[in-house]
Amino acid sequence: MYKIVTLLLIFLLIIPACSALPEQADMKSVGNVYVILLHGMGRTKRSMNKLETYLQKQGYKIVNLGYPSTRETIEAIASTHVADAVNACRQEGAVKIHFVTHSLGGIVLRQYLQENFLPEGSRVVMLSPPNKGSELADFFKGFFLYRWQNGPAGEQLGTDPESVPNSLKTVNSEIGIITGNKSLNLIYSAIIPGNDDGKVSVERAKLDEMTDWLVVPVSHSFIMRDKTVMRQTACFLEHGSFSLNDKY
Repeated sequence: MYKIVTLLLIFLLIIPACSALPEQADMKSVGNVYVILLHGMGRTKRSMNKLETYLQKQGYKIVNLGYPSTRETIEAIASTHVADAVNACRQEGAVKIHFVTHSLGGIVLRQYLQENFLPEGSRVVMLSPPNKGSELADFFKGFFLYRWQNGPAGEQLGTDPESVPNSLKTVNSEIGIITGNKSLNLIYSAIIPGNDDGKVSVERAKLDEMTDWLVVPVSHSFIMRDKTVMRQTACFLEHGSFSLNDKY
């Protein structure tokens, strides 16, 4: 009973906050290069709109992909929605297909890359991904409200070895990971060991095969709107590393 009460309190304590607008950038061209954006669980592609606009001004062709994050399994999302988006980019003659993911989107992409490859030179930026599972999924798993809100994918994000994030094989891609260490939810943070962004532990965002790594003082829900995060994302897509001169 106390867990249900806790969950209801959590819903009441989550208060949206405004984030800074991206700095303006001159429109330029990077050729026939696409960026596919994958939003997080329970969100829509609108959550990636600011990042979409920013990357368009860098000259990229953007596919801001909406997908049923709370209605289908991770495997189903990867094999249908992500596969269809990549195939569409290939049909348009894309020379590179980058990805920028938020939260669950990173796990969906790793699932897709288990049996698929992106064009040479393609890169991935993951924002706050639960790459080693989520303690919140462990805590709330089995509760009706959690299943109702997060669907089958939410049940797959635990920290046990058999969970989807922990059972995926290493992927052969250049991956940059940005995660936050600022929480807007003290109850969630009390459940998560160590530093976290209110949803994902800093340590559990890491991947052994990541190319570069950055921790920023931003919360989970708004990391994709942060102006420094957007600049660092564009930097990694272009150079394969984050900038040492543009950190907090």
